[in-house]
Amino acid sequence: MRLVSFLQVLLLLALAAYLLLVALENPQVVRLPLPFGRGELSLPVGAAVALFLVTGAVYATLLFVPPLWNVRAKRRRDVRERSALEQRLAATLQARLGAMTPANLAPAAPTESEQTPQGTQP
Repeated sequence: MRLVSFLQVLLLLALAAYLLLVALENPQVVRLPLPFGRGELSLPVGAAVALFLVTGAVYATLLFVPPLWNVRAKRRRDVRERSALEQRLAATLQARLGAMTPANLAPAAPTESEQTPQGTQP
């Protein structure tokens, strides 16, 4: 997907360079028809090139919006899943701690190996 966007931007730059070359060699007025047959708009070639370049830049910018929305939605979904997992883990821990009896919580009696002093061992 990124390769297609990159190629579209390169194509846009190539078209802008070509139109700039045409504008520099032919300083004339361009007549652009208005929608619905309401007449025409007369612009210098440089202004027409700038208009088309801005239109292409807006189009290229809009190509990057859906991937950004996808990344944003994925990040929100990950945060939501992580918080749900943390809540389940906390509930499990609370249940296990609540299930423990006081006998399980008392320290174990020391064994014989623990009662022997460390210095007398061979």
